[in-house]
Amino acid sequence: MSSTSPSDAALAPGAKDTPAPGTPGRSSGLSINVRQSGIYIAFALIVVLFTILTDGALLQPQNISNIIVQNSYILILSIGMILIIIAGHIDLSVGSVVAVTGAIAAVLMVNYGVPWPLALLITLIAGALIGAWQGYWIAYFGIPAFIVTLAGMLLFRALTLTVLGNQGIGPFPDAVRTLSNGFTDGYFGNIGLGPLGGADLFSILLGIVAVAGMAIAQWRTRAARLGYRQAVDSLPVFLLKIVLAAAVILFVIVQLARFKNLPWVLVLLAALVLGYSLVTNRAVFGRRIYAIGGNLQAALLSGIKVKSVIFWIFVNMGVLSAIAGIIFAGRLNQAGPTAGNSFELDAIAAAFIGGAAVQGGVGKVVGAVTGGLIMGVINNGMSLIGSPSERVMLVKGAVLLAAVAFDVWTKRRAASASR
Repeated sequence: MSSTSPSDAALAPGAKDTPAPGTPGRSSGLSINVRQSGIYIAFALIVVLFTILTDGALLQPQNISNIIVQNSYILILSIGMILIIIAGHIDLSVGSVVAVTGAIAAVLMVNYGVPWPLALLITLIAGALIGAWQGYWIAYFGIPAFIVTLAGMLLFRALTLTVLGNQGIGPFPDAVRTLSNGFTDGYFGNIGLGPLGGADLFSILLGIVAVAGMAIAQWRTRAARLGYRQAVDSLPVFLLKIVLAAAVILFVIVQLARFKNLPWVLVLLAALVLGYSLVTNRAVFGRRIYAIGGNLQAALLSGIKVKSVIFWIFVNMGVLSAIAGIIFAGRLNQAGPTAGNSFELDAIAAAFIGGAAVQGGVGKVVGAVTGGLIMGVINNGMSLIGSPSERVMLVKGAVLLAAVAFDVWTKRRAASASR
């Protein structure tokens, strides 16, 4: 485990350091925190590279929509996985849980004719119970998460085969397919964008509102950190980050509005990212997750109910796996026995590429989603240029290794600088 104390872990994620008491809050000049910003710089470079290699096809409206829809379930899983990794654990069973929850949803809706809202609710409850089962053995019985979830990977895959009878079940109701593959409706008509053609006005307005909300939230966070005498980015660097983030968000929204508007899975994903970012950044429960991963013994001594926190993050992982299972099955329009194969590896890779630390205590929800998008862009970009599957796996493996090596290097550098 890392030697970070709970008080250190309780700092606002992204704060670089804390000046001595009595000193005013200060900015960090024009320097950029490489560990925090490196993932976003790497993502930008990867996008630029594949845009050049594909002659711009990567950033076409339909292709951006495809990247989001095709990777939505991995991004959802990465949100739950980052919380587990921050706490110092791992979950190898999420792929099998995706399969079994998708199978449960299919049997309820297709075989038994259960109304889809009730079927989805039952599926989410099943996911929560699966997470509670694993969380109990890990938190209260003391079996390492690696062993429990490895057993779960086998158990729930076997249960999937039992539920499905080793065959696919479908088709799904239209509402479930719309959630997985559908798009929001236009409300205000199209607006002309010159050579770009027309785009849905409502989607663009949503993008503007999202950018404004992000800017206000970041400004308030910066002001709060200054009030607590924490180091922050200088105003020019802060404004540059806001402008770049706003440009990226608006570009993606405009491209999607030019195609078929916003995918419903993007709306769901945005809600999850916002909600879980608030939990990890502002809620007591989120602070406790960081404290447990940063220094378990200190967390115990400070009175944190470690077993309860660990139990509930695995329950949460089960629910998110059920959501991903519904999305994946709905996208394929059937639940199959091989669903979810290797999803756990992609979710874990997304978390580590997105900045999670091997020892725990470090990571962000937005970083994990960015890591998942990096994997998705690599898959999509290499597919567009006709690369064979073995080359895609080679590149993804190299990116994962580089991300973890970068994390280890920055820690050693920080440790040597503090001596």
